[in-house]
Amino acid sequence: MKICIENYGCTANKNNAEIIAGILSKKHKLVDSEEKSDLVVVNTCVVKGPTENKIAKRICDIKKPVIVSGCMADARKELVNKLRPDAVLVSVKGINDINKALKNFDNKTKINKKKNAEKREIKIRLPKINNDENIEILQICEGCLGKCTYCITKIAKGELFSCPEKDIVNAIKKSNAKEIWLTSQDCGAYGKDIGTNLVSLLKKIVKIKKDFKLRIGMMNPDFAREMLDDLIEVYKNDKIRKFIHLPLQSGSNEILKKMNRKYSADDFLLIVKQFRQSFPGIHLKTDVIVGFPTETEEQFEDTLKIIREIKPGSLNISRFWPRPKTEAKKMKQLPDTVIMERSKRIKEFYGKVKAEV
Repeated sequence: MKICIENYGCTANKNNAEIIAGILSKKHKLVDSEEKSDLVVVNTCVVKGPTENKIAKRICDIKKPVIVSGCMADARKELVNKLRPDAVLVSVKGINDINKALKNFDNKTKINKKKNAEKREIKIRLPKINNDENIEILQICEGCLGKCTYCITKIAKGELFSCPEKDIVNAIKKSNAKEIWLTSQDCGAYGKDIGTNLVSLLKKIVKIKKDFKLRIGMMNPDFAREMLDDLIEVYKNDKIRKFIHLPLQSGSNEILKKMNRKYSADDFLLIVKQFRQSFPGIHLKTDVIVGFPTETEEQFEDTLKIIREIKPGSLNISRFWPRPKTEAKKMKQLPDTVIMERSKRIKEFYGKVKAEV
């Protein structure tokens, strides 16, 4: 069968698409367009409303048979069934089932939530085809320990499920890539379900006698602070890129509480300060959500103040989108005009901050 894979979303999704390609390529031919294909696999993302809307439209427009994998298959199953009743769904927690989905396509294989809860995949053990031979993406864990009130990804990916250290180390030993990217929903939570932690893993990785650079993905401030001194110490190794992705989300402690984020603005600033003292040239990437329910002008200004103070090298700005099945959707929403105006202001503000650096 000729199969086209279309991917949307984060670095972990890119890795899932690589794994889907690796699994399917054993028995089928991969092609680069719907026109050339017999079937299309759409690997989906649901983190924001506009992204979901774009993917939903694409699923409806595809003329060939469709398999929907990724977060939409778990968190928005009802929507997919409504938009495309003939689509076959493959859980983000069970992508190795994609061959079974193909085999049973006429029977409309669906997600078995109980099965997926009992059987989680160690994705590093699955075959894959790298999109870039110079970059090896490794999902060190899936799911998280948080319960953020705005997050639909947790509904899709569930509780934290960490990959054993030995599998990660072995994958790096086998890789010929010059860049190793460790990714997950929260790298800072790695290992808490299996009796280890990120620092322990990094210490083992940097001992590998190969020429590569290690890029560590997003880690939430609450877990980063827990291991701050040890984390900074291991970061001193030349193999580790001086890059840290630490989401702020809001500069207001009141809004952080409503988001159910388990850190304060001061916690965030402490981590940034100590990393920069140790690594003056480190690239700081952070994220903010603009227009969270009940956010006042003063609370928005708190976020701007921190952005000016830390002057991040990269800033992801997200307008708040109420996602289905989340607590934040039930909260009193700000008018769209206010959210859009603040989004525009913070983009312009950050542009001026970057110009000052």
